[in-house]
Amino acid sequence: QVQLVESGGGLAQAGGSLRLSCAASGRTFTGYAMGWFRQALGREREFVAAISFGGASTAYADSVKGRVTISRVNAKNTVYLQMNNLNPEDTAVYYCATVWKGFGGAPTERSEYEYWGQGTQVTVSS
Repeated sequence: QVQLVESGGGLAQAGGSLRLSCAASGRTFTGYAMGWFRQALGREREFVAAISFGGASTAYADSVKGRVTISRVNAKNTVYLQMNNLNPEDTAVYYCATVWKGFGGAPTERSEYEYWGQGTQVTVSS
């Protein structure tokens, strides 16, 4: 059974940084793209970033471009989300997700993902 476990969330001040991690287990993840989404209170879950299995393809939401970097270490089945210059609008529960896409592709649509983690809360104070 596939499990995705996020960690690294917490409280940060505006302008600060956080690094989220997502550890995957339960199967071989060769060919699996990974993505990060977030959901603020009262809002729809939205795309943040995605990365292909090999790491050659990445995608970012316009709202985080230039402040966020997604990366992965396949030997550890782990994907990271480095977030810099945080602002209060980044406050949300952050979810990682995965889907098989072969060796290319970094999906940006929520509906494309098959497995989801439980989320980690990020709160940014002004």
